[in-house]
Amino acid sequence: MPTAFPLLESVNSPAELRQLAREDLSRLADELRAFLVESVAKTGGHLSSNLGTVELTVALHYVFDTPEDRLVWDVGHQTYAHKVLTGRRAGMARLRMKDGVSGFPRRCESSYDTFGVGHSSTSISAALGMAVAARAKGEERRIVAVIGDGAMSAGQAFEALNNAGVNDANLLVILNDNDMSISQPVGALNKYLARLLSGRTFNAARRAGEKVLSATPTLLELAKRAEEHVKGMIVPSTLFEEFGFNYIGPIDGHDLDSLIPTLQNLRQLKGPQFLHVVTKKGQGYKLAEADPILYHGVAKFDAANGIAAGKGSGRLTYTQIFGDWLCDMAQADDRLIGITPAMREGSGLVRFAEEFPDRYHDVGIAEQHALTFAAGLACEGMKPVVAIYSTFLQRAYDQLVHDIALQNLPVMLAIDRGGLVGADGATHNGAFDLSFLACIPNLVVMAPADENECRQMLTTAYRLDAPTAVRYPRGTGPGVALAAGLETLPVGKGEVRRRGRGIALLAFGTLLAPALQAGETLDATVANMRFVKPLDHELVKELAAAHALLVSIEENSVVGGAGAEIARSLEVQGLKTPLLRLGLPDRFIDHGDQAQLLAELGLDANGIVASIRNFHS
Repeated sequence: MPTAFPLLESVNSPAELRQLAREDLSRLADELRAFLVESVAKTGGHLSSNLGTVELTVALHYVFDTPEDRLVWDVGHQTYAHKVLTGRRAGMARLRMKDGVSGFPRRCESSYDTFGVGHSSTSISAALGMAVAARAKGEERRIVAVIGDGAMSAGQAFEALNNAGVNDANLLVILNDNDMSISQPVGALNKYLARLLSGRTFNAARRAGEKVLSATPTLLELAKRAEEHVKGMIVPSTLFEEFGFNYIGPIDGHDLDSLIPTLQNLRQLKGPQFLHVVTKKGQGYKLAEADPILYHGVAKFDAANGIAAGKGSGRLTYTQIFGDWLCDMAQADDRLIGITPAMREGSGLVRFAEEFPDRYHDVGIAEQHALTFAAGLACEGMKPVVAIYSTFLQRAYDQLVHDIALQNLPVMLAIDRGGLVGADGATHNGAFDLSFLACIPNLVVMAPADENECRQMLTTAYRLDAPTAVRYPRGTGPGVALAAGLETLPVGKGEVRRRGRGIALLAFGTLLAPALQAGETLDATVANMRFVKPLDHELVKELAAAHALLVSIEENSVVGGAGAEIARSLEVQGLKTPLLRLGLPDRFIDHGDQAQLLAELGLDANGIVASIRNFHS
């Protein structure tokens, strides 16, 4: 039986790719794109962004001697083609599954994954480090960073550009631009100019001119201005030259006849080079081209017919609960300002952006700015709500401490994806937020156990005149109906949900459900603690006095988390009741099914029971 992808299946490494005839590369790209659609439809994963980088990936591995030449990807959700071409084609059948191929580059997975990523805007910094190291060791390898226009909106990218220019390192930065309004139509003229401006003759002449004119600074400055004016007339003006880069482009990122000769020229050049390529998300798959956001991150679907509008479970996700609450609260209070660092869809702000456009702010991939921006709003009497993933909040920790908590400003954090997130794995797990939030003075930290409690906590947090954080997980809750109003909860007060004997389970957040199941098996008392900070010390004292063992349960690192707050409470109150702390272990948790991972970590009902019985034995 003939294979569906005969040319692609003959390529098992970049070395084999480089043996292909130049005229075969377009067919290889077509097969690679078709393979990605078929493969991701079966496994789920990122699709639009990967379809947009097929030709660029083929060209990079064709021109550069990878892995000896270093290829550093930003974010990493556009690297499926890279994984297929670097020996992991068969492994794509278990993409993002337990013990399967990661959805992001990982150094431990392949020598071609030169830098592990998952968060944005790190590629230029890492690539510059590699370029400086190569120079220090006298190595001639080439270093390439591929960064998207979204990732370029973050401050770290510009910090790296600024440092790269003064280092004069041999570094190529490729801007994969699939949405930037500054991009001009890409045609034959730009293709010709890109080849000309990246050629050694042009660059040799420019460097020679700089050397000759350097003795006469006035003439050198005049020559540079003349070059900039010429470039400005024929290619988009850019600030990248001001960072010390030689700017080339924009060129068509789907045109191998333009990409390959331009990259071949750039590979020969010294110093910081910047190539601007224009691509299209979802390229080659019409459904993804028409709606790249819908096809950005997909579950399994029928590749022939596309994503169907599913009936779902009938239950709201925590993200949807937040989005609806935000609109309800905005209707009730015109001081509310909604802020997201480039996660409108993921954080549930689509409806808010439509209904309250003047109070909606997407600040780009700039988490640090998002929090300090919110602090400025709070200084002037506004009520900012920052919707942010737990894993991305890590990037703005100093701003949370210094700009918000230290000044005791009423900024509210709606922290999505607390705990394990499943297929996205270690880079996206919200495993540490309770630990790094609990130690910050002035901050109120709460974790809802169900849907209605989430809505109540959001209201409670918003109405406090203090820095607050509500931390909720990915996915749906147990199915608790929502109250229609905007009700609050008493701050720092938990509740006993089940009365038992001998053992008391103190659950934080959505692990209350398995704790209640375990409580039935053990005839244990079960408390819904609700607040990590301020902790309900009176409830801890009451439970410690009436039980022989306390067990804290949280979907957070067991190091420094909610269990550590229970231990501190016992110590401060002089209570000697033994405490067993259950939570995520002191290691990074890989990708896989959420329920399966929780069971393997002993955080389902059976695991909780087993841990307690082992503790007693």
